[in-house]
Amino acid sequence: MGREHGAGGGGVGPDEDEPAVPLAHRVPDLGALELLLAVARLGSLGRAARAQGISQPAASSRIRSMERQLGVGLVERSPRGSRLTDAGVLVTDWARRVVEAAEAFDAGAQALRGRRDSRLRVAASMTIAEYLLPGWLIALRAQRPGTAVSLLAGNSRAVAERLLAGAADLGFVEGLQVPAGLDGTVIGHDRLLVVAAPSHPWARRRTELTAAELAATPLILRERGSGTRAVLDAALARHGGLAAPLLELASTTAVKAAVVSEAAPSVLSELAVGEELTARRLVEIPVDGLRLGRELRAVWPAGQRPVGPARQLLGLTRATA
Repeated sequence: MGREHGAGGGGVGPDEDEPAVPLAHRVPDLGALELLLAVARLGSLGRAARAQGISQPAASSRIRSMERQLGVGLVERSPRGSRLTDAGVLVTDWARRVVEAAEAFDAGAQALRGRRDSRLRVAASMTIAEYLLPGWLIALRAQRPGTAVSLLAGNSRAVAERLLAGAADLGFVEGLQVPAGLDGTVIGHDRLLVVAAPSHPWARRRTELTAAELAATPLILRERGSGTRAVLDAALARHGGLAAPLLELASTTAVKAAVVSEAAPSVLSELAVGEELTARRLVEIPVDGLRLGRELRAVWPAGQRPVGPARQLLGLTRATA
């Protein structure tokens, strides 16, 4: 026969599925415990209130609330001052341990912040790394001389990968959109220019180059994954797409050197070629109806706003970009 259930059986125990009351609702908050310790130390609720930076009525209310929460009297008040009850002495001893643990917690958190604030890992695409970041980092150093900064310069894809791997605190990219998995903000704008050596036939044209001609010409270009290449690919997609590059190089400096040597034209950031255009080592080639603007962005892992020196650097870029 099966076991019978009912009044004849054992008593019904507590429902194991019923959620327990959270500890935060059962234990006084840290401010109340610090107030109780001050009463024990100073022997007066008024002096304890002043030590905690609150009014005496607020202190009295906090003590009464703690007594209701614990279900025992903690402090006896009289014209001569305040003294702890026997229960209050015991609770004060426990409170001291809790506050000491909280102080250790706070000291540890400060140490973590100090370690975080002592270094800054930046990843930036080539154009920003070469032509904008040095000024920003000099300004940051003036404000935070104790922060050691490391910089990885690569293309926009490499910057995103480093941020997502947790190997950088803040990144900078150029391109059409924020890379997947990242959040970001626009810090400036840039323009891509078609450039060639002064001896190149394009430099002697009397009419503007067409977008179709540019798309059909083998150029010296940055590699796929760079922000420069992504903007150019998108702009020329409706003109038949880019011809196979004559050369693909992983740095802006290498691309410029190849163009100056008369190998072929290229498309580069206005930030990168200003000096060469002024010195006439390169010339800008106008292109009819083609706009190659792009946004410069600071980026970071989605949902993780920059903090510490990364946040400060972000503020500097917004102020100067």
